[in-house]
Amino acid sequence: MGRLIQPGAGNALGQSFVLDNRPGGSGVIGSEIAAQSAPDGYTVLLVTTTHTVNPSLIKKLPYDTARDFAPVTLLASQPNIFVVNSAMPVRSVAELIAFAKSKPGAMTFASGSTGSSPHLTGELFSTLAGVRMIHVPYKSTGPAIIDLLGGHVDMIFTGPLDVVAHIKAGRLRALGVTSARRTPVLPDVPTMAEAGVKGLESGTWYGVLAPARTPANIVAILNGVFTTVIQSPATTARLLEFGVTPIGQGPEQFAAFLRAEIAKWARVVKDAKLADN
Repeated sequence: MGRLIQPGAGNALGQSFVLDNRPGGSGVIGSEIAAQSAPDGYTVLLVTTTHTVNPSLIKKLPYDTARDFAPVTLLASQPNIFVVNSAMPVRSVAELIAFAKSKPGAMTFASGSTGSSPHLTGELFSTLAGVRMIHVPYKSTGPAIIDLLGGHVDMIFTGPLDVVAHIKAGRLRALGVTSARRTPVLPDVPTMAEAGVKGLESGTWYGVLAPARTPANIVAILNGVFTTVIQSPATTARLLEFGVTPIGQGPEQFAAFLRAEIAKWARVVKDAKLADN
């Protein structure tokens, strides 16, 4: 996402737009750097769903998620696709649930990191479907997909960008999509509600934050830049090609969205007993 919006943002701002990747710690490393940066508009933070999960999952964060950042805009969102290895003898969510119940505690689901949207979606699925599964976290989604293809883990919830090519090649099988409507990139795959599991709507979103105390006029400028870039015809076409929906919204709307996400995932973390105590 950062690379996708980089050229347009740089052109709009009239200067270089540098990506500084700080992987690890479920996004905490990069977030701490941004929180401590000068509130002058020259540092922004690209976050995903995990940013709103961490307050419930990690007891002592080196920043306050609500206080130390100024919301700029919600860029885009994508649903999670429920995927299994094509060799698994199930062709629907109902068959998968029955299969999992016949092997309680033996089946595994992967994710790119603990506390990520795919991880918590898997935990929520376990709760709603009444099945026990083992979570297998990886350092990133890539290795998780490789092990799924190799049959070392049984399933994953992840974005279409990660799996559509493998699904179309027949190496993976999509059982459901965690959005309210079917995704255009996989129109034959039912929603989880259609597949019999109601209440499992989740996905990965991408947003931009600035350090707290960034002046409102600068936040407004940044909002205009990123909203224009994400809603441009070229970017929109590119995102829709991979099942990602461009959004772009005002800082106040994004702030309300973040508060709702923090509350939502707090309930999931509590119900799954995942909190770092």
